[in-house]
Amino acid sequence: QVHLVESGGGLAQAGGSLRLSCAASGRAYSFYRMAWFRQAPGKEREFAAAINWSSGIGYYADSVKGRFAISRDRVKNTVSLQMDSLKPEDTAVYYCAAASGPRFRTDDMDYWGQGTQVTVSS
Repeated sequence: QVHLVESGGGLAQAGGSLRLSCAASGRAYSFYRMAWFRQAPGKEREFAAAINWSSGIGYYADSVKGRFAISRDRVKNTVSLQMDSLKPEDTAVYYCAAASGPRFRTDDMDYWGQGTQVTVSS
C-alpha cells in the first residue's frame, strides 16, 4: 500500500514563497513519476509540475514555469515543490500524486495525497 502525505501549505502574500513536501511510504520504488496537481475553488484539478523519479527530469505547466521548482529525494522518498513569486491565482488545494508510468493526466495517476491548502493574498 502506498501513502502520500503533503505538508507545507499555508498563507503567503503575492510575491512570496512557500515550499510543499510530499512524503511517500510503501512501494515508492515502483514510481516512475511523481507530480503536483492543484485545484482552485470551482475549477477542475490541473497539472502543475512533475518529476521523473529515476532521472530527476522535471516538467512544468506554463502557468508555473520559471516560478516553481520540483525536486525529489530518493533516499527520504520525498518530493518537494518550491513555489516562488506567488500570485493570487496560485491559490488552490495542492495534491501530490504518483504514477507507475510516464503520465501527466489527472486520470492516469495511481496514487494521491489528501491535499494541502495554499492561499496567496494580494
